[in-house]
Amino acid sequence: MNVRGLGLVAAASLATLALTAALTPFARSQIQATPSYVPIGASSSGNSSTVWFHEPSSRRALACQTVQQGSGISSIQCVATKLPS
Repeated sequence: MNVRGLGLVAAASLATLALTAALTPFARSQIQATPSYVPIGASSSGNSSTVWFHEPSSRRALACQTVQQGSGISSIQCVATKLPS
C-alpha cells in the first residue's frame, strides 16, 4: 500500500469518527418524576387491610385499603393528601 492510499484510509477513518461523534446523542440526566413512597404502617381487620405510605420530599401521605371477597381481592381504594408544614 502506498503513502497516498494510507492517507486516504486515515482521512476516511477520521471523517467516520467525526460523523459518528456528531450524530451520537448526548447523555442527559432525567428527572425522577415518580414519587418514592415509604411504607409507614399497615393494619387489617376482618376482610379488609389498610396500608399507609409517606413521600418525604413532597410531604404527601397515601392510604390504600383492600377488601377481600372469597379467595381474591375485590377492590383497592387509595386516598392521597399533602401533609401540613
